[in-house]
Amino acid sequence: MVELNIENLGARGDGIAHDDDGVIYVPYAVPGDRVAATIKGRRGDARVAQLDTVLVAGADRVAAPCPHFTICGGCAMQHVQAGPYQRWKLDILLQALGHRDLETDTVENFVTVPPASRRRARFAARHTGGKVLLGFNEPGSHKIVNLESCSILRPAIVDVLPELRAALRDLLKSGDKADVQITETENGLDVWLVAKLRHNAQVDMRLADFAQTADLARLSTGLRPEVVMVRRTPKVTLSGVAVTPPPDGFLQASKAGEQALVKLVQQGVGDARTVADLYAGVGTFSFAMGGISSGRVDVMAVEGVEEQTAALIAGRNAARRNGIDIQVRDLERRPLSVEELAAYQAVVFDPPRAGAARQVELLAAAEVATVVAVSCNPATFARDALMLVEGGYRMLSVTPVDQFPWSRHLELVACFQRR
Repeated sequence: MVELNIENLGARGDGIAHDDDGVIYVPYAVPGDRVAATIKGRRGDARVAQLDTVLVAGADRVAAPCPHFTICGGCAMQHVQAGPYQRWKLDILLQALGHRDLETDTVENFVTVPPASRRRARFAARHTGGKVLLGFNEPGSHKIVNLESCSILRPAIVDVLPELRAALRDLLKSGDKADVQITETENGLDVWLVAKLRHNAQVDMRLADFAQTADLARLSTGLRPEVVMVRRTPKVTLSGVAVTPPPDGFLQASKAGEQALVKLVQQGVGDARTVADLYAGVGTFSFAMGGISSGRVDVMAVEGVEEQTAALIAGRNAARRNGIDIQVRDLERRPLSVEELAAYQAVVFDPPRAGAARQVELLAAAEVATVVAVSCNPATFARDALMLVEGGYRMLSVTPVDQFPWSRHLELVACFQRR
């Protein structure tokens, strides 16, 4: 055991200390702490220690609100005061931009999303010893933390866990594993049991009983979702348009986060009257831009997942948003060409964590006046942003949105203008 003085925070949120042999990472320590720790291994050129005791607490330390903190891998930073936490998270973005030699003075004020607001979660489950473990995994492990409460999830999701645990005890055999995805919609929970269940009359009866007792909106099973019961059609409202997302569809993690991102995208698009919304999902940004301004805005929504496109089409038709055209297209395999992009005054893109390198390469060569990038990965965003800047765009603003409180993940919206 060694005694260490924690100097600052690393990119993963670990406290950083030094001794004669170099750098030591100490998870769950904060700057100003003096701690007793045990060296456990190495990470690159540094060592990693387990925090045993906080001997002297630093001024940045606070009591974590969740009893599962440090055991559950869902949160990494509940023990840090809000100000230092936000500076640490902002530094993740600044370092990503700096790594690509991009300007950092374009970074705007931090937008926060409150705790207990996350409406989507995927849990791990395992039937063992006559009971079901259900929750998130421990940090860096497949060991499941049996979740009893959660400071980041919507209360309705936490409240259904006991009923879900009881149902899985009957549905899974000893040793079986499963994932469970839960989405809170406006008229109830949408639950997908990601498991290959052995369907028979008894299993189907237990599924129906669970859906009834837990008052679910919809219940699906299977490694690819197959709907087994719809008690109420799940609904989310996107800029006034009611949409029914598929069981495995993408929604922003929280309503507050969605609203913040939509506002920033609308501001970025400005007065553009022809807009392409790439990686459109179920229409989060398409509906915000199409048909609600003082003048007509023509939006081309492009999405590669057919189930999400079907939800987008149904929402558009029901709301009679005639200014929105929709195309099913895999942008990784077939990005919009320079010639196709010429039809648009603005382009919005919100890709997966891997970014949109192939599409951005063509955007950088196009003459689109305005580009708005939404990203959940500062590193791949910085790579894509550099291509735009080198192609003649000016990065006007980058706004960080902390849609995943107390985690290492950061959302952002960036606006670019053709020089």
